Amino acid sequence: MNKIELDIVALSHSVTQSHNYAIVLGELDGNRRLPIVIGGFEAQAIAVAMEKMKPNRPLTHDLFKNTLDSFEINLKEIVINNLIDGIFYAKLVCSKNGEIFEIDSRTSDAIAMAVRFGCPIFTFDFILKDAGVILEDEGGEKEKVKKRKTPAGKDGYESMSVSALKKLLEDVLADEDYEKAAKIRDEINKRKGTS
Repeated sequence: MNKIELDIVALSHSVTQSHNYAIVLGELDGNRRLPIVIGGFEAQAIAVAMEKMKPNRPLTHDLFKNTLDSFEINLKEIVINNLIDGIFYAKLVCSKNGEIFEIDSRTSDAIAMAVRFGCPIFTFDFILKDAGVILEDEGGEKEKVKKRKTPAGKDGYESMSVSALKKLLEDVLADEDYEKAAKIRDEINKRKGTS
């Protein structure tokens, strides 16, 4: 079976299940999306890594990454490899000294690790056929996902427009996340030349 590479398209509240979130993965250079419902803690673990936030103490996924790094184990990729009764299954594909080995994982944990390692996310066609959706833009054209590249060590705000930053600033202020709000404000000010 050929693997299909995915990228994270969105992370938001789940429309179908309150108190849960949905992470939407998109087929690279394709038009299929794979929505996966995850819990709040898992969503936070992914969001923290996506935004390059540095908690005072390492979160569980940071601890696991640090452990793998300490033992010189590289996370090469994650693969969402099965879907049974609506539950996604995943594995971490790791390497050490040229040896490849796989570790069973919850899909949300695997995605959180992929974001931390900057490694690719894959799935198979049968999973996209069973659980994927095809999105079309307003003109009826099928939207394609282009791989996002965020340089290591960046917070990701550089790639956002000022209007998107202002909207995000409103959202994080409503959530009373003042540390993140300060970073967004600084990025807006930097673009205005006032920082």
